[in-house]
Amino acid sequence: MLKLLRQGQVSKWFSGIGQEAVSVGVTSALQDDEYIFPLHRNLGVFTTRSVPLDQLMHQWQGHSSGFTKGRDRSFHFGAPDYFVIGMISHLAAMLSVADGVALAHLLKSEQKIAVAFSGEGGTSEGEFHEAVNLAAVWDLPVLFVVENNGYGLSTPTRDQFRAKNIASKGAGYGIESSTIDGNNILEVYSTVNRIAEEMRKSPKPYLLECKTFRMRGHEEASGIAYVPNELIEEWAAKDPIENFERHLLESNVLRKTEIEDIKEAFKNEINTASGIFKKAESISVNSEVEVNEVYKEAPPVTINIKAGAKTEMRFIDAIKNALGLALKEHQDLVFMGQDIAEYGGVFKITEGFYDEFGSERIRNTPISEAAPLGSALGLSICGIKSMVEMQFADFVSCGFNQIVNNLAKTHYRWGQHTDVVIRMPTGGNAAAGPFHSQSNEAWFFHVAGLKIVYPSSPEDAKGLLLRSFQDPNPILFFEHKYLYRNIKAEVPNSYYQIEIGKAKWAREGDDLCIITYGLGVHWALEAVDRLEIDAAVLDLRTLLPWDKESVREAV
Repeated sequence: MLKLLRQGQVSKWFSGIGQEAVSVGVTSALQDDEYIFPLHRNLGVFTTRSVPLDQLMHQWQGHSSGFTKGRDRSFHFGAPDYFVIGMISHLAAMLSVADGVALAHLLKSEQKIAVAFSGEGGTSEGEFHEAVNLAAVWDLPVLFVVENNGYGLSTPTRDQFRAKNIASKGAGYGIESSTIDGNNILEVYSTVNRIAEEMRKSPKPYLLECKTFRMRGHEEASGIAYVPNELIEEWAAKDPIENFERHLLESNVLRKTEIEDIKEAFKNEINTASGIFKKAESISVNSEVEVNEVYKEAPPVTINIKAGAKTEMRFIDAIKNALGLALKEHQDLVFMGQDIAEYGGVFKITEGFYDEFGSERIRNTPISEAAPLGSALGLSICGIKSMVEMQFADFVSCGFNQIVNNLAKTHYRWGQHTDVVIRMPTGGNAAAGPFHSQSNEAWFFHVAGLKIVYPSSPEDAKGLLLRSFQDPNPILFFEHKYLYRNIKAEVPNSYYQIEIGKAKWAREGDDLCIITYGLGVHWALEAVDRLEIDAAVLDLRTLLPWDKESVREAV
């Protein structure tokens, strides 16, 4: 790979030279169907899981036959057939996803663990704390493996944290932890094997720090001029492959000739796989294909509003009614959020659900936004739907990265849908100040891969919310708080869905047309009546994707 990089055949390479024992040792100790969340220096995870070298080569060159079809590079991809889910550039973001996979194991009564890798630099990220804390509180079987290789790009550990060992952080979370020699593959393997067996029997998280060293730059372009020569020499003597080879020879497990044969066989295998670089693939972009793969196709709406009994419901009652029906319709649907269980949420929308559906499905989270959102992606990877409630839409800023960089992009990048509904109590008119009243839907308008739903009536709120749980894409469901208890209407008691992406006429008229949504619909109707204008009011209902045909017709 270093030769190919110098030849310009690949654009970037992150070398794991000097710390191979961690990747290989950890992966070898796991069951083949236990999920691993590696980083860009963990090539050994992929090779130990027997991911085909030729397909890896296609990925690294950006071929359409790679795991991301040329849409993402290096190790930023998922290979679910091999139970390997790669990283995104934002460090620590995948630790929460591992939480979700581990939660799925608990919900399915599977004796499995999930393993999430982090560098020592990534432990400075807020989401490292959120993910480990959530795993601790929920007793999730996640093994957090920290590869402490001395430098976060060029920043040494002395400028990253003051703790002597990262493992000492475990006590603060109330979980077990330890520090081991990450360059000794036998120590890595035996330690992980023991820990994993214990975690499968008694689910709980574990923090494992592996002391190792990065012998090359963070990526090749950065070099290692910032590393003292004596440090390089010290760790060169601890090379994990050379030391393991020496151990095998001294123990009479292998002879020198056998080792040479093994190396020659690997060399031939690698050369054969890298032959794809001699047949350069011409890259052509089909915009229609690209756009169509941003979202996973949703099943058709089959249950529309039917004639039948109706009940007068406030906006808030319609949402509660929809949530209850969704929990019955989707037997594995999980709700997560702050104070949503016994307390019923700050708006009391989920009140009673904890008693009816149980603590496994109605889950209080710590004061945390990013970790539950990442966990929702992990649940989706394992085929479980989820809803995450932002206590107030304003607080979503603390989980912004998970929404716009993980949930939104994952299907486009490597085909994994994200079956997640995020409820967003939003808006002002409640004297709640600048941190509980923002209408922040515009933050998300231009993020491909998200869907944004914003109803204005109780009937639409119920039908669109039920549809949101049927749609396999990440949906931000905005609920204007002023509407909760200030409007009411006759709403069908039955289960029904309203198609996402379709506007409706709130009023017809010929003089002018007002195009709006949410509380704006009510402002418009009031103004039109007060001014006695023959105006039409078009209620968008969905902001992403928005109904271009209806808007064109209106204009």
